[in-house]
Amino acid sequence: MLSFTTANAQFGFGGNGMGNGRMNQMGGMGRMNQQQPMTPDKPKEIPVEVTVGQIMERLKPDLGLDALQEVAISNILTQSIKTQTAIIKQEISQDSKIKEIQTLSEITDSKIKQLLSQSQKEKYKIIQEEAKNPPKKKKKKKEEKEEKESN
Repeated sequence: MLSFTTANAQFGFGGNGMGNGRMNQMGGMGRMNQQQPMTPDKPKEIPVEVTVGQIMERLKPDLGLDALQEVAISNILTQSIKTQTAIIKQEISQDSKIKEIQTLSEITDSKIKQLLSQSQKEKYKIIQEEAKNPPKKKKKKKEEKEEKESN
């Protein structure tokens, strides 16, 4: 009886025969496939192209990028994100990962800045600062609401 309870507890059924909700999700014990281990689903990785697309949606209008700049910067960002993903998957210390990602970020920024005009570089710097210190929307909304109420 002890081994049965232990085995069931590993699958989320517990020893009380209730199933803890897990049995219902799997369609009952009869349908349980023993070949597939019970591991929690990993969060799905967002494709690099989606991430780059989101970044470019912001950069293109804010910086006034032309088509050539857009393609070149997209390629730089794609390569950077792929490299960052590889760094994260490495079996090295967290400090080493942080240092490598910081270096990668600096190199990426340098490559992007080489493609920008002086005015675009200034705008890019502002965008980077906003990314590091995002404005607090709650306070702004609250202040705007108070202003409207006082008027």
